[in-house]
Amino acid sequence: MRIKPLDLRLGRGVRVALVVVAGLAWVWCALLLLRSAVPTDLRAVRLDTTTIFGKALVRRAEHVERFFLIVWVLSQIALFATLWVYARRGPRFARESAAGPIGTGMLLGMLGLGIVWLVQLPFGALGLWWARRYDLSDIGYLEWAFGDWFELAAAFTSICVTLLIVMFLARRLGEAWWIPGAAVFVVIGAGFAFAQPYLLAETTPLGDPSLRRAATEFEQKQGVGGIPVSVEDVSGTTSQANAYAVGFGASRKIVLWSTMVDGTFTDREVRAVLAHEIGHHSSDHIPKSLAWFGLFALPGAWILMRATRRRGGMGEAAAIPLALLVVAALQLALSPAQSWISRGMESEADWKALQTTRDPAAVRGLFVGFARTSLGDPDPPAWAHILLDSHPTLAQRVAMAEAWRRQQP
Repeated sequence: MRIKPLDLRLGRGVRVALVVVAGLAWVWCALLLLRSAVPTDLRAVRLDTTTIFGKALVRRAEHVERFFLIVWVLSQIALFATLWVYARRGPRFARESAAGPIGTGMLLGMLGLGIVWLVQLPFGALGLWWARRYDLSDIGYLEWAFGDWFELAAAFTSICVTLLIVMFLARRLGEAWWIPGAAVFVVIGAGFAFAQPYLLAETTPLGDPSLRRAATEFEQKQGVGGIPVSVEDVSGTTSQANAYAVGFGASRKIVLWSTMVDGTFTDREVRAVLAHEIGHHSSDHIPKSLAWFGLFALPGAWILMRATRRRGGMGEAAAIPLALLVVAALQLALSPAQSWISRGMESEADWKALQTTRDPAAVRGLFVGFARTSLGDPDPPAWAHILLDSHPTLAQRVAMAEAWRRQQP
């Protein structure tokens, strides 16, 4: 039985006023979130990447990166072709289901996710083959294909919960569902971000006493404290090096891959990594990322509401296949903005690492080491950098270290 939506219609003048106020509030919030510790007058330093990273390494990294980019483009073509077909053919399954509108919508969402997973599998296998060829990964194909069932189950669960809430709101509130719906997206994202440190693979506390002391010293310099630092053993899966900050509030944590502390990098370079990750927490980058997610979720939910009108709106199961296509298109369209915001946060963490360690040589050595161990292109194509890169290029990060050095008296 269909629930009669509440009548929340407003006059045209009121709607226009609300849109103007909401737009101004959005811009104000965005400007607040864009504040950074990086000086606005910082002058970029032009550097020769072949001199810094070595001509042979640059050529090898460009070759490796080019293949990954080709695979990504092909995977996106396959993704949107699949979702377009599913958006056209999927609604017929809604007529054959006896699970009710919301139950059928959840089933269609899970079916769409399963189809996408299968379509993307060959491209992931190609990427793994290329990574194994250049010793960037040691994961076997079977382990790769069937070893992430927990993550896949989490994805299915999240899409079910999201559809359950959104479809209920749409059937209760009609087209006004997008306002509380956007808030629901943010709450779910915040819950995942807070819980993420507890869902990680098994980690062990950082054992090196000198690095633990350095982490405590850097926390004091940056005005934070009590952030656990752990090591994740990736020695059997990859030779690449990485570190990341997760959680917020009581769940804050820093994780170093074992490849960061196995002797490949010097202690000074690892200290720079610690200062960088502490910089993420001292700058509240994870809560800020959630705030950005909320700013994008609000107009995104409105677009989703408008796009699914012709299928009866998000309260109808027949609209779910189209909704999956719209969400994928929104994610791709917003990628440049999201990547730009992420690069700004990474630049701020780099700057805080320089200010904290006062060791630009170590920072420079760290990024050269990343290029060597991960075969990352120090200066990738502009379109790929704008669309995909969540970090500044390695060349840009070395240039910041050089600019910081030149600013010192």
